[in-house]
Amino acid sequence: MTKTNQKPLQQSAWLLLLLLMTAKGLIADVQLARSSPVVPQESTTSGEISVSPSESLDAEGIFYQRLLEPEEWTLHTQATTISQGNLSFHAPYSGPNSLSPQAEARTSFTSTEFIGRRLWAGGSVYFNPEYIGGQGLSQTLGMAGYPNGEIYRVDDPSFKLVLSRLYFQQIWGLSQETEHMVSGQNQLDGDVSIKRVTFVAGKFSPTDFFDHNAYAADARNQFMNWALFTNGAWDYAADIRGYTYGIYSEYNQPLWAVRAASVLEPKYPNQSEMDMHVARAHADQVEMEWRYATGEHQGKLRLLGYMNHADMGNYQDAVNEALLTGTTPNIVPTRSYSLKYGFGLNLEQELTPDLGFFSRAGWNNGTPETWAFTAIDRTATAGFSLKGTRWGRPQDTIGLAGIINGLSPEHRQYLSMGGLDFIIGDSALNYAPEQIVETYYAFHFWRYWTLTTDVQGVKNPAYNAARGPLLILGERVHLEF
Repeated sequence: MTKTNQKPLQQSAWLLLLLLMTAKGLIADVQLARSSPVVPQESTTSGEISVSPSESLDAEGIFYQRLLEPEEWTLHTQATTISQGNLSFHAPYSGPNSLSPQAEARTSFTSTEFIGRRLWAGGSVYFNPEYIGGQGLSQTLGMAGYPNGEIYRVDDPSFKLVLSRLYFQQIWGLSQETEHMVSGQNQLDGDVSIKRVTFVAGKFSPTDFFDHNAYAADARNQFMNWALFTNGAWDYAADIRGYTYGIYSEYNQPLWAVRAASVLEPKYPNQSEMDMHVARAHADQVEMEWRYATGEHQGKLRLLGYMNHADMGNYQDAVNEALLTGTTPNIVPTRSYSLKYGFGLNLEQELTPDLGFFSRAGWNNGTPETWAFTAIDRTATAGFSLKGTRWGRPQDTIGLAGIINGLSPEHRQYLSMGGLDFIIGDSALNYAPEQIVETYYAFHFWRYWTLTTDVQGVKNPAYNAARGPLLILGERVHLEF
């Protein structure tokens, strides 16, 4: 996969700037704490003293209490390493973007700091520096439903520090009825109105806000396959690591929500540079979410629609030109600013307090080339997630899911004539739907640590019935606090 050069100096400058801004605020807190005496506070209801002299804190104690106060700051960390290997499999031929039929093993690593700071009532800023490195099987080529959902964040095998997210968020409450938000990754602790409007601007991933699912949306804790942590047919706008720049808004009610975003598209397929011709190159997505209950068991249904405007090629035009000239289809000369659109359906349903079911279905028009995520034009997935309460391991989880991915007729013909996408291309194609089964067991073995064993069976990798089947084995170690 071709990759653009990074700009470490620019990234370092961003990180240094944010760290300096944070340090400035902390220094101000220290100065305030040291200059402010600690005095008992009177209760507004009973006149009793809420902090006794024996419980008083010195200046440094106040500072650290304020630093860690959930209502003002949130600081969380994650680290994930995924090691995967595939056994050798049958392949009568291979192309430039094929999964290697030889046995191999690769490892990826990410470590993220989730830093949040409340600015004023409803206003906050979130900052996520991330340390990344490693590599996926066959250099992240050869399968549309790629098996490692962490590796899309890693654009280069060498380890480096990058800025993944930096965004501002404002919440406006519209009712006196509230719900409590627990401190978490990019979420401050506190009460918010159940009826509310949320606005976000900055750098983020579209999957941060869209196509959530309680049982299949997090490759660091749940299923690892690309077609399971989000809708595979949603060619969501992002750079090579899965992030973009834009604005997002949401209107939330107790039983439903509607959310929308407009974000930048990459200038080239699956690359880091973003296209700044915003009028012609941007992605718009809208999602409706309905919440319901079947007896005592909660469920959610989401409907996603998206439109991508980018300098994309056209599979049919590339095929027509190849037939006219007797050459192999080349998508690059056909590129022009055009529209790609699609839809996604997402269901999550609690069956028992420990067992949940999920399913997704997705479709896109499939004539414009795959641009940012992966080469899937149609997809259907379904699976189950079970907590280990029955065998005395309530923090363990076992999951089982199936995936069927497909291509549009134009896309199939393009690949069968030897055309290449940025992620697949065997130089020929005996088309069949790509079929994947994934199962995992997440073993919570100590405090913040989880060890996961994962197995994925793949039939028709990259939609080619001439290659495979194959078995992929994986181990994941995850730290989160």
